[in-house]
Amino acid sequence: MRGGRRSLARDESVMNATSTPWIEWMPRRWSVRLRLVAPAIGIYVASRLVVLALLGSVARATGRTTLSYLTGWDAHWYLHIAKFGYVTHIPPGSGNRAQSDLGFFPLVPLLVRAGHLITGWEYASVGLVLGAVFGIAAAVVLWIMIRDYYGPDGANRGVALVFFSPAAVVLSMIYSETYIIFFLSLSLLALRRRWWVVAGLAAACATALDPVGIAACLPCAYAAWQEIRQSRNWRALLAPLLSPLGITTFFLYLWRHTGSFLEWFHAQRAGWQRGPLGTGIPYDMGKFLTHFFGDINPAAKSLGFLVAVVMVWWAWRVRIPGTWMSAVGGVLFIGALSPIIGISPRLLLRGYPLLAHTGATMTRRWFMVVFAISVVAMASLTIMSTSPHWTP
Repeated sequence: MRGGRRSLARDESVMNATSTPWIEWMPRRWSVRLRLVAPAIGIYVASRLVVLALLGSVARATGRTTLSYLTGWDAHWYLHIAKFGYVTHIPPGSGNRAQSDLGFFPLVPLLVRAGHLITGWEYASVGLVLGAVFGIAAAVVLWIMIRDYYGPDGANRGVALVFFSPAAVVLSMIYSETYIIFFLSLSLLALRRRWWVVAGLAAACATALDPVGIAACLPCAYAAWQEIRQSRNWRALLAPLLSPLGITTFFLYLWRHTGSFLEWFHAQRAGWQRGPLGTGIPYDMGKFLTHFFGDINPAAKSLGFLVAVVMVWWAWRVRIPGTWMSAVGGVLFIGALSPIIGISPRLLLRGYPLLAHTGATMTRRWFMVVFAISVVAMASLTIMSTSPHWTP
Protein backbone atom coordinates (compact mmCIF):
# COMPACT_ATOMS: atom_id res chain seq x y z
CA MET A 1 0.00 0.00 0.00
CA ARG A 2 2.80 2.39 -0.83
CA GLY A 3 0.65 4.85 -2.82
CA GLY A 4 -1.42 6.08 0.11
CA ARG A 5 0.89 8.85 1.36
CA ARG A 6 1.17 10.48 -2.05
CA SER A 7 -2.62 10.56 -2.33
CA LEU A 8 -2.82 12.45 0.95
CA ALA A 9 -0.13 15.04 0.28
CA ARG A 10 -2.81 17.69 -0.04
CA ASP A 11 -4.20 19.20 3.15
CA GLU A 12 -6.97 17.10 4.66
CA SER A 13 -8.32 19.70 7.03
CA VAL A 14 -11.85 20.95 6.51
CA MET A 15 -10.74 24.39 7.53
CA ASN A 16 -8.07 24.61 4.86
CA ALA A 17 -10.45 23.56 2.10
CA THR A 18 -11.48 26.22 -0.35
CA SER A 19 -15.03 27.45 -0.09
CA THR A 20 -15.63 26.69 -3.77
CA PRO A 21 -19.26 27.14 -4.79
CA TRP A 22 -21.02 24.01 -6.00
CA ILE A 23 -21.27 25.36 -9.55
CA GLU A 24 -17.49 25.65 -9.94
CA TRP A 25 -16.88 21.92 -9.89
CA MET A 26 -19.74 21.24 -12.32
CA PRO A 27 -19.10 21.60 -16.07
CA ARG A 28 -21.54 23.69 -18.02
CA ARG A 29 -23.22 21.01 -20.09
CA TRP A 30 -25.41 18.38 -18.44
CA SER A 31 -23.97 15.69 -20.68
CA VAL A 32 -20.51 16.40 -19.30
CA ARG A 33 -21.85 16.49 -15.76
CA LEU A 34 -23.41 13.06 -16.19
CA ARG A 35 -20.20 11.65 -17.67
CA LEU A 36 -18.33 12.99 -14.67
CA VAL A 37 -20.43 11.04 -12.16
CA ALA A 38 -21.27 8.12 -14.45
CA PRO A 39 -18.72 5.80 -12.76
CA ALA A 40 -20.48 6.27 -9.41
CA ILE A 41 -23.88 5.47 -10.92
CA GLY A 42 -22.43 2.49 -12.79
CA ILE A 43 -20.87 1.07 -9.63
CA TYR A 44 -24.11 1.43 -7.71
CA VAL A 45 -26.21 -0.22 -10.44
CA ALA A 46 -23.72 -3.07 -10.90
CA SER A 47 -23.63 -3.79 -7.16
CA ARG A 48 -27.43 -3.89 -6.95
CA LEU A 49 -27.71 -6.18 -9.98
CA VAL A 50 -25.33 -8.64 -8.31
CA VAL A 51 -27.38 -8.63 -5.11
CA LEU A 52 -30.70 -9.00 -6.95
CA ALA A 53 -29.32 -11.85 -9.06
CA LEU A 54 -28.21 -13.70 -5.93
CA LEU A 55 -31.49 -13.14 -4.10
CA GLY A 56 -33.44 -14.12 -7.21
CA SER A 57 -31.49 -17.38 -7.50
CA VAL A 58 -32.19 -18.24 -3.86
CA ALA A 59 -35.85 -17.30 -4.30
CA ARG A 60 -36.22 -19.67 -7.25
CA ALA A 61 -34.52 -22.48 -5.33
CA THR A 62 -36.70 -22.02 -2.23
CA GLY A 63 -40.01 -21.23 -3.92
CA ARG A 64 -40.19 -17.79 -2.38
CA THR A 65 -40.20 -14.37 -4.03
CA THR A 66 -37.31 -11.93 -4.22
CA LEU A 67 -39.62 -9.29 -2.78
CA SER A 68 -40.04 -11.32 0.41
CA TYR A 69 -36.30 -11.10 1.02
CA LEU A 70 -36.14 -7.39 0.22
CA THR A 71 -38.92 -6.57 2.69
CA GLY A 72 -37.91 -8.84 5.57
CA TRP A 73 -36.15 -8.26 8.90
CA ASP A 74 -35.98 -4.54 9.78
CA ALA A 75 -37.82 -3.60 6.58
CA HIS A 76 -40.92 -5.26 8.04
CA TRP A 77 -40.85 -2.86 10.99
CA TYR A 78 -40.27 0.21 8.83
CA LEU A 79 -43.20 -0.71 6.57
CA HIS A 80 -45.43 -1.35 9.59
CA ILE A 81 -44.65 2.13 10.97
CA ALA A 82 -45.28 3.69 7.56
CA LYS A 83 -48.71 2.04 7.37
CA PHE A 84 -49.97 2.29 10.94
CA GLY A 85 -47.68 4.63 12.89
CA TYR A 86 -46.06 3.79 16.21
CA VAL A 87 -47.73 1.75 18.94
CA THR A 88 -48.25 3.51 22.26
CA HIS A 89 -46.68 0.94 24.58
CA ILE A 90 -44.17 -1.91 24.70
CA PRO A 91 -45.75 -5.40 24.79
CA PRO A 92 -45.33 -7.28 28.09
CA GLY A 93 -42.54 -9.81 28.52
CA SER A 94 -39.06 -9.78 27.07
CA GLY A 95 -37.23 -10.90 23.98
CA ASN A 96 -39.24 -11.61 20.82
CA ARG A 97 -42.57 -11.17 22.62
CA ALA A 98 -41.64 -7.62 23.65
CA GLN A 99 -40.35 -6.44 20.29
CA SER A 100 -42.19 -3.42 18.92
CA ASP A 101 -41.82 -0.70 16.33
CA LEU A 102 -40.86 1.75 19.10
CA GLY A 103 -37.34 0.39 18.71
CA PHE A 104 -36.93 1.96 15.25
CA PHE A 105 -36.21 5.51 14.13
CA PRO A 106 -38.77 7.46 12.04
CA LEU A 107 -37.26 8.99 8.88
CA VAL A 108 -37.39 5.91 6.63
CA PRO A 109 -41.08 5.25 7.49
CA LEU A 110 -41.89 8.94 7.02
CA LEU A 111 -40.33 8.97 3.55
CA VAL A 112 -42.15 5.77 2.58
CA ARG A 113 -45.48 7.11 3.86
CA ALA A 114 -44.98 10.40 2.02
CA GLY A 115 -44.17 8.52 -1.17
CA HIS A 116 -47.29 6.39 -0.78
CA LEU A 117 -49.50 9.45 -0.26
CA ILE A 118 -48.02 11.16 -3.33
CA THR A 119 -48.04 8.20 -5.73
CA GLY A 120 -50.69 5.87 -4.33
CA TRP A 121 -48.30 2.95 -4.80
CA GLU A 122 -48.08 0.03 -2.39
CA TYR A 123 -45.80 0.76 0.56
CA ALA A 124 -43.17 -1.86 -0.26
CA SER A 125 -42.91 -0.63 -3.86
CA VAL A 126 -42.46 2.94 -2.65
CA GLY A 127 -39.77 1.85 -0.21
CA LEU A 128 -37.80 -0.02 -2.87
CA VAL A 129 -38.05 2.77 -5.44
CA LEU A 130 -37.06 5.40 -2.88
CA GLY A 131 -34.12 3.23 -1.84
CA ALA A 132 -32.92 3.04 -5.45
CA VAL A 133 -33.28 6.80 -6.00
CA PHE A 134 -31.46 7.66 -2.78
CA GLY A 135 -28.91 4.96 -3.56
CA ILE A 136 -27.96 6.61 -6.84
CA ALA A 137 -27.87 10.01 -5.13
CA ALA A 138 -25.73 8.57 -2.33
CA ALA A 139 -23.25 7.10 -4.81
CA VAL A 140 -22.94 10.44 -6.63
CA VAL A 141 -22.51 12.57 -3.49
CA LEU A 142 -20.07 10.04 -2.02
CA TRP A 143 -18.05 10.06 -5.24
CA ILE A 144 -17.78 13.86 -5.17
CA MET A 145 -16.86 13.78 -1.48
CA ILE A 146 -14.02 11.33 -2.08
CA ARG A 147 -12.92 13.03 -5.32
CA ASP A 148 -12.28 16.26 -3.44
CA TYR A 149 -9.45 14.55 -1.53
CA TYR A 150 -8.22 11.69 -3.71
CA GLY A 151 -9.15 12.47 -7.30
CA PRO A 152 -11.42 10.54 -9.72
CA ASP A 153 -9.54 7.23 -9.55
CA GLY A 154 -9.57 7.26 -5.77
CA ALA A 155 -13.28 8.14 -5.83
CA ASN A 156 -14.03 5.18 -8.10
CA ARG A 157 -12.20 2.77 -5.80
CA GLY A 158 -13.73 4.23 -2.64
CA VAL A 159 -17.31 4.06 -3.97
CA ALA A 160 -16.74 0.51 -5.22
CA LEU A 161 -15.52 -0.69 -1.83
CA VAL A 162 -18.55 0.86 -0.11
CA PHE A 163 -21.24 -0.50 -2.42
CA PHE A 164 -19.62 -3.93 -2.74
CA SER A 165 -18.89 -4.15 1.00
CA PRO A 166 -19.86 -7.40 2.81
CA ALA A 167 -23.16 -6.12 4.27
CA ALA A 168 -24.22 -4.22 1.13
CA VAL A 169 -27.26 -6.47 0.68
CA VAL A 170 -29.11 -4.06 2.98
CA LEU A 171 -28.65 -1.30 0.39
CA SER A 172 -31.20 -3.17 -1.73
CA MET A 173 -33.62 -3.61 1.17
CA ILE A 174 -35.85 -1.06 2.90
CA TYR A 175 -33.17 -0.25 5.44
CA SER A 176 -31.62 2.97 6.74
CA GLU A 177 -28.06 2.50 5.41
CA THR A 178 -28.71 3.90 1.94
CA TYR A 179 -30.11 7.09 3.45
CA ILE A 180 -27.30 7.34 5.99
CA ILE A 181 -24.71 7.23 3.21
CA PHE A 182 -26.55 9.98 1.35
CA PHE A 183 -27.18 12.37 4.23
CA LEU A 184 -23.84 11.89 5.98
CA SER A 185 -21.96 12.29 2.68
CA LEU A 186 -23.94 15.46 1.97
CA SER A 187 -23.08 16.75 5.44
CA LEU A 188 -19.37 15.97 5.05
CA LEU A 189 -19.30 17.56 1.61
CA ALA A 190 -21.06 20.66 2.94
CA LEU A 191 -18.58 20.94 5.81
CA ARG A 192 -15.75 20.81 3.28
CA ARG A 193 -17.31 23.78 1.49
CA ARG A 194 -18.38 25.59 4.67
CA TRP A 195 -22.09 25.32 3.95
CA TRP A 196 -22.90 25.22 7.64
CA VAL A 197 -26.70 25.15 7.46
CA VAL A 198 -26.73 22.42 4.80
CA ALA A 199 -24.24 20.39 6.81
CA GLY A 200 -26.27 20.68 9.99
CA LEU A 201 -29.61 19.84 8.39
CA ALA A 202 -28.17 16.84 6.51
CA ALA A 203 -26.64 15.57 9.75
CA ALA A 204 -30.00 16.08 11.48
CA CYS A 205 -31.62 13.83 8.89
CA ALA A 206 -28.96 11.18 9.58
CA THR A 207 -29.77 11.29 13.30
CA ALA A 208 -33.43 10.62 12.51
CA LEU A 209 -32.56 7.44 10.59
CA ASP A 210 -30.81 5.21 13.08
CA PRO A 211 -29.22 5.43 16.55
CA VAL A 212 -25.79 5.16 14.95
CA GLY A 213 -26.70 8.23 12.91
CA ILE A 214 -25.96 10.35 15.98
CA ALA A 215 -22.32 10.03 14.91
CA ALA A 216 -23.12 12.57 12.18
CA CYS A 217 -23.06 15.29 14.86
CA LEU A 218 -19.35 14.76 15.54
CA PRO A 219 -17.98 15.97 12.17
CA CYS A 220 -20.12 19.11 12.54
CA ALA A 221 -18.65 19.77 15.99
CA TYR A 222 -15.10 19.04 14.80
CA ALA A 223 -15.41 21.30 11.74
CA ALA A 224 -16.94 24.14 13.77
CA TRP A 225 -14.16 23.90 16.36
CA GLN A 226 -11.52 24.07 13.61
CA GLU A 227 -13.21 26.98 11.88
CA ILE A 228 -13.63 29.02 15.05
CA ARG A 229 -10.09 28.25 16.20
CA GLN A 230 -8.55 29.30 12.90
CA SER A 231 -10.89 31.97 11.49
CA ARG A 232 -13.13 33.05 14.38
CA ASN A 233 -16.10 32.33 12.13
CA TRP A 234 -18.85 31.76 14.68
CA ARG A 235 -21.38 31.00 11.94
CA ALA A 236 -19.82 27.53 11.88
CA LEU A 237 -21.70 26.76 15.10
CA LEU A 238 -24.88 26.46 13.04
CA ALA A 239 -23.79 22.99 11.89
CA PRO A 240 -23.42 21.36 15.33
CA LEU A 241 -26.44 23.23 16.70
CA LEU A 242 -28.71 21.94 13.91
CA SER A 243 -27.27 18.43 13.72
CA PRO A 244 -29.13 16.80 16.67
CA LEU A 245 -32.56 18.09 15.60
CA GLY A 246 -33.57 14.75 14.10
CA ILE A 247 -33.06 12.55 17.14
CA THR A 248 -34.25 15.28 19.52
CA THR A 249 -37.51 15.70 17.60
CA PHE A 250 -38.07 11.92 17.59
CA PHE A 251 -37.54 11.62 21.34
CA LEU A 252 -39.85 14.57 21.98
CA TYR A 253 -42.48 12.84 19.84
CA LEU A 254 -42.07 9.64 21.86
CA TRP A 255 -42.52 11.66 25.05
CA ARG A 256 -45.83 13.00 23.78
CA HIS A 257 -46.91 9.71 22.17
CA THR A 258 -45.96 7.24 24.91
CA GLY A 259 -45.30 9.39 27.98
CA SER A 260 -41.57 8.60 28.09
CA PHE A 261 -38.76 10.59 26.49
CA LEU A 262 -36.58 7.45 26.61
CA GLU A 263 -39.13 4.95 25.26
CA TRP A 264 -36.81 3.95 22.40
CA PHE A 265 -34.21 2.77 24.92
CA HIS A 266 -36.87 0.89 26.87
CA ALA A 267 -38.07 -0.82 23.69
CA GLN A 268 -34.55 -1.84 22.75
CA ARG A 269 -33.83 -3.25 26.19
CA ALA A 270 -37.12 -5.16 26.35
CA GLY A 271 -37.02 -6.63 22.86
CA TRP A 272 -33.40 -6.93 21.79
CA GLN A 273 -30.80 -6.18 24.45
CA ARG A 274 -28.89 -9.18 25.79
CA GLY A 275 -26.43 -7.74 28.29
CA PRO A 276 -24.83 -4.67 29.90
CA LEU A 277 -23.24 -1.91 27.85
CA GLY A 278 -19.79 -2.71 26.52
CA THR A 279 -20.22 -6.48 26.51
CA GLY A 280 -21.00 -6.94 22.81
CA ILE A 281 -17.47 -7.42 21.47
CA PRO A 282 -16.25 -9.78 24.26
CA TYR A 283 -19.45 -11.82 23.93
CA ASP A 284 -19.13 -12.15 20.15
CA MET A 285 -15.42 -12.96 20.30
CA GLY A 286 -16.07 -15.60 22.92
CA LYS A 287 -18.84 -17.20 20.89
CA PHE A 288 -16.64 -17.16 17.79
CA LEU A 289 -13.72 -18.82 19.57
CA THR A 290 -15.96 -21.59 20.91
CA HIS A 291 -18.24 -22.14 17.89
CA PHE A 292 -16.21 -20.66 14.99
CA PHE A 293 -18.61 -20.44 12.02
CA GLY A 294 -21.25 -22.63 13.67
CA ASP A 295 -22.97 -19.43 14.80
CA ILE A 296 -22.78 -16.94 11.95
CA ASN A 297 -23.73 -13.75 13.84
CA PRO A 298 -20.82 -13.77 16.34
CA ALA A 299 -18.49 -14.95 13.58
CA ALA A 300 -19.45 -12.07 11.29
CA LYS A 301 -19.11 -9.52 14.11
CA SER A 302 -15.75 -10.89 15.24
CA LEU A 303 -14.34 -10.76 11.72
CA GLY A 304 -15.85 -7.29 11.33
CA PHE A 305 -14.02 -6.18 14.46
CA LEU A 306 -10.69 -7.47 13.11
CA VAL A 307 -11.27 -5.79 9.75
CA ALA A 308 -12.13 -2.52 11.51
CA VAL A 309 -8.86 -2.67 13.49
CA VAL A 310 -6.84 -3.07 10.27
CA MET A 311 -8.67 -0.25 8.49
CA VAL A 312 -8.32 2.11 11.47
CA TRP A 313 -4.58 1.38 11.53
CA TRP A 314 -4.36 2.21 7.83
CA ALA A 315 -6.47 5.36 8.29
CA TRP A 316 -4.13 6.51 11.06
CA ARG A 317 -1.06 5.79 8.95
CA VAL A 318 -2.18 7.81 5.92
CA ARG A 319 -4.14 10.48 7.77
CA ILE A 320 -7.82 10.16 7.02
CA PRO A 321 -9.61 13.56 6.90
CA GLY A 322 -10.54 14.71 10.38
CA THR A 323 -14.26 15.04 9.68
CA TRP A 324 -14.37 11.53 8.23
CA MET A 325 -12.53 10.05 11.21
CA SER A 326 -14.78 11.78 13.72
CA ALA A 327 -17.82 10.18 12.08
CA VAL A 328 -16.11 6.77 11.95
CA GLY A 329 -14.99 7.08 15.57
CA GLY A 330 -18.55 7.80 16.67
CA VAL A 331 -19.93 4.82 14.75
CA LEU A 332 -17.31 2.42 16.13
CA PHE A 333 -17.78 3.74 19.67
CA ILE A 334 -21.54 3.13 19.52
CA GLY A 335 -20.97 -0.33 18.08
CA ALA A 336 -18.44 -1.20 20.77
CA LEU A 337 -20.67 0.16 23.54
CA SER A 338 -23.86 -1.56 22.41
CA PRO A 339 -24.46 -5.17 23.47
CA ILE A 340 -26.71 -5.58 20.41
CA ILE A 341 -24.90 -3.96 17.49
CA GLY A 342 -21.26 -4.92 17.93
CA ILE A 343 -18.69 -4.26 15.19
CA SER A 344 -20.70 -6.04 12.53
CA PRO A 345 -20.35 -5.83 8.73
CA ARG A 346 -23.50 -3.72 8.76
CA LEU A 347 -21.98 -1.32 11.29
CA LEU A 348 -18.90 -0.95 9.08
CA LEU A 349 -21.25 -0.02 6.24
CA ARG A 350 -22.74 2.71 8.44
CA GLY A 351 -19.15 3.83 9.14
CA TYR A 352 -18.56 3.85 5.40
CA PRO A 353 -16.01 6.74 5.34
CA LEU A 354 -13.53 4.18 6.66
CA LEU A 355 -14.28 1.88 3.71
CA ALA A 356 -14.14 4.80 1.29
CA HIS A 357 -10.81 5.99 2.64
CA THR A 358 -9.33 2.50 2.52
CA GLY A 359 -10.36 1.99 -1.10
CA ALA A 360 -9.27 5.45 -2.20
CA THR A 361 -5.77 5.31 -0.68
CA MET A 362 -4.73 1.78 -1.70
CA THR A 363 -2.51 1.01 -4.63
CA ARG A 364 -4.40 -0.54 -7.54
CA ARG A 365 -2.85 -3.96 -6.94
CA TRP A 366 -3.89 -4.10 -3.28
CA PHE A 367 -7.28 -2.69 -4.11
CA MET A 368 -8.04 -5.50 -6.57
CA VAL A 369 -7.19 -8.08 -3.90
CA VAL A 370 -9.30 -6.41 -1.20
CA PHE A 371 -12.14 -5.72 -3.62
CA ALA A 372 -12.29 -9.36 -4.73
CA ILE A 373 -12.45 -10.51 -1.09
CA SER A 374 -15.15 -7.96 -0.38
CA VAL A 375 -17.27 -9.10 -3.34
CA VAL A 376 -17.04 -12.73 -2.21
CA ALA A 377 -17.99 -11.70 1.33
CA MET A 378 -20.92 -9.66 0.01
CA ALA A 379 -22.16 -12.59 -2.05
CA SER A 380 -21.85 -14.92 0.94
CA LEU A 381 -23.68 -12.61 3.35
CA THR A 382 -26.35 -11.86 0.74
CA ILE A 383 -27.15 -15.56 0.53
CA MET A 384 -26.96 -15.92 4.32
CA SER A 385 -29.44 -13.04 4.71
CA THR A 386 -32.11 -15.36 3.32
CA SER A 387 -31.61 -17.71 6.27
CA PRO A 388 -33.67 -17.30 9.47
CA HIS A 389 -30.46 -17.87 11.45
CA TRP A 390 -28.65 -14.69 10.35
CA THR A 391 -29.99 -11.17 10.64
CA PRO A 392 -28.59 -8.56 8.21
